[in-house]
Amino acid sequence: MTHNVQTHHHPNYVAIWYWLIGLALGSVLVSALPLPHPLVLVIIFAAAFVKAWLVALYYMHLRFEHLLIFSLVVVPLAFFGILLLVLFYDTLLPQQVAETLLMQPLWTYGV
Repeated sequence: MTHNVQTHHHPNYVAIWYWLIGLALGSVLVSALPLPHPLVLVIIFAAAFVKAWLVALYYMHLRFEHLLIFSLVVVPLAFFGILLLVLFYDTLLPQQVAETLLMQPLWTYGV
């Protein structure tokens, strides 16, 4: 009688910690570079995403979990991303355009 026990290799937590420290320091140092502000923000947020992904995969052990447990984390994050994209449009509207749209009566929109 044999049991089919799956074991997983434990990752090198110190190496992952070094990656997290490196990404954190890189995020701070990139703000001192003479780069355009939007590019700096994209780099910092990309590093933050990679750090969050590393923590979720290795320190929360999601890399070794079943697909159901993994989807319990990924699906709400996907909904959050969609919500951000939908609501981000509101921040792109200039203030004058938003005020003009709010001042017009509803029948001009075909309602």
